[in-house]
Amino acid sequence: MLSRQRQTDFSRLILISLFLLLISPLRAGEAGSALAPGTRVLMDAHNCYPYDGRWTDRIDRALKNGTPLAIEQDLLWYTDKRTHNSRSIVSHGGRAHGDEPTMQQYFFERIRPIVEKALQEGNHGDWPLITLNLDFKSDEAAHHAAVLALLKQYQEWICTAERVNDSNKVMPLAVRPLLVLTGEADSQERDFHDSVPIGEKLLVFGAVHVRAKNPMASPDVLVPGRASNYRRWWNNPWDVAEKGGQRKSGPWTPQDGARLQQLVKHAHERGLWIRFYTLDGLPDRDLKANGWDKDYNFGSKQQVLVRWQASLDAGVDFIATDQYEDLAEFLATWRR
Repeated sequence: MLSRQRQTDFSRLILISLFLLLISPLRAGEAGSALAPGTRVLMDAHNCYPYDGRWTDRIDRALKNGTPLAIEQDLLWYTDKRTHNSRSIVSHGGRAHGDEPTMQQYFFERIRPIVEKALQEGNHGDWPLITLNLDFKSDEAAHHAAVLALLKQYQEWICTAERVNDSNKVMPLAVRPLLVLTGEADSQERDFHDSVPIGEKLLVFGAVHVRAKNPMASPDVLVPGRASNYRRWWNNPWDVAEKGGQRKSGPWTPQDGARLQQLVKHAHERGLWIRFYTLDGLPDRDLKANGWDKDYNFGSKQQVLVRWQASLDAGVDFIATDQYEDLAEFLATWRR
C-alpha cells in the first residue's frame, strides 16, 4: 500500500495535472476543439457586404442563420481625392465612391452583441462563433497596418497564437469567439506575421500557397507542405474539385466525389482548414437582382444541392455561397 505521504503527493500531482489541462489553450487539430480541421462544416457567407450602396442587409441575412458561421469581407485601400486621407473600406474593388462602410462600422460593431454575450457566457465548445475571411483587393503596407491596428482594438474577441522564431512550429490557438483569416500573399505574411515581435500574439492567419497551375493536379502537388504557425488554411475555387468549375460542370460523378474527398483529406492531414468558393444554384435570370456572379452559378438548386451534400460528406470546413439562407437551412437539417 502507498504511504499516507505518497498518497498525498500523488493526489496533488493529479490535481495539478487536471488544472494545467483546464487552463491550457486548445490547439488547432486537438481532439475536442471546434478549431480542429475537419471538426465541423460551416456556411461561409461570400461577399457579405454592400455593392454600390445596395444589398446592405447581407451581414444581417448571414447572422440571422445563427452561429457558428464564416463571413467574408473584401477590403480596399481608398484615398480621398479632396483630403488625400486614406482608409480601409469594405468594397468589391474597382472604382470606389468614398461612401462605402469601414469594416469597423459594417462588421465589428454589428457583431458586438453576439461576441459580448459569448464572452459573458463562456465557451460551450462552439468557439470560434464567427470566422472572418479578409479578401484584400489591394495589398498596400499601409492598408495592412490599418487593418492590424483595427484588429488590436478587438483583440479580446480574437483567436491568437504566439509568434515564435520557428514559423514551422504550429503554436496552440487561444480560443476566442472570432477567428480571422486572410489570403496567401507574401506581403500579408510580412505585415501580419513577420512584423509581429517574437513572443507577441498573431491575430491573423494566412492561406497556404498553391504550387501548381493545373487545378486538377494531385493534392500533394497543389499543396506539398503542412500548416505553419501563420499559414493554416487552403482556399480553393471550385475548379480544383470539378474540372471546368461551375459553368462547365456536368452530372456529379463518383469520380468527382472521390476527388473532393482526396482534397479534403490531404488538407486535414496537413493541419489545414479547407474552403471552396462559391457554390450557388439558381436560374441565371435571378442573379442580377441579387448582385451575384454567374461564374459561381451551377444554374439550378438541384445542381448545387448535390455539391453541398458532397462537400458535407467530405468534411469541407468552409462552403462559400451567396445563398446564405439555403445553405444554412441545409446544414441545420443535417445537424438535427
